Amino acid sequence: MSTSGRGLHGRVLETLGPAITAGEYPPGSVLRTDELAQRFDVSRSVMREAVRVLESMHLVESRRRVGVTVRPANEWNVFDPQVIRWRLAGADRPRQLRSLTVLRSAIEPVAAGLAAKYATADQCAELTECALGMVAHSRGHQLEGYLVHDIAFHRVILNACGNEMFARLGDVVAEVLAGRTHHEVMFDDPDPAAVTLHVQVAEAVRAGDAVRAEALTREITVGALQELDILAP
Repeated sequence: MSTSGRGLHGRVLETLGPAITAGEYPPGSVLRTDELAQRFDVSRSVMREAVRVLESMHLVESRRRVGVTVRPANEWNVFDPQVIRWRLAGADRPRQLRSLTVLRSAIEPVAAGLAAKYATADQCAELTECALGMVAHSRGHQLEGYLVHDIAFHRVILNACGNEMFARLGDVVAEVLAGRTHHEVMFDDPDPAAVTLHVQVAEAVRAGDAVRAEALTREITVGALQELDILAP
């Protein structure tokens, strides 16, 4: 659920979450819920609900007679899409983008190879449709439209590979792709070579060519890392 759908405590989270992930509240900092409720002009129950969400992300922990304590970054749920979004919005964006892209490079090529073995006819058709949508939006500064098809493409790969652990990374990949676009870590138009590679991956998956699908997807992730060297050094 997006924070916009969470009402008042969502508004609190949109300020407090990015502040914690940006280091404005260092590990060990104690947040007083009464003080925060006054600061955000919300009730204590709203503040407690916001804290519960932060606790579910392992950003904070509540201790009796102590208060709400900020946890060390190595304890955060770094796979939570909202945590990823907050971190990408902060000053540590280049490192976070690189970390996520390295993760993609380790997972997605293998997933594509598996998808070539296990994808259904419907999934192959959907993958082709996504790739063609990327082509259609690859010129003329249509990055938002391109992003929709790009995210859908990678979700299909992860879902079609037959591994439920990989499939659960769909939201993580979606956040890194969206983060690159929304924080302008992209060229005005996508790299034509990368667009072509996506089309070729769809063809390889449809043909059942696991070796080619994996190799082509590895090229995509290597290219993404090379783009970061230029755009987010």
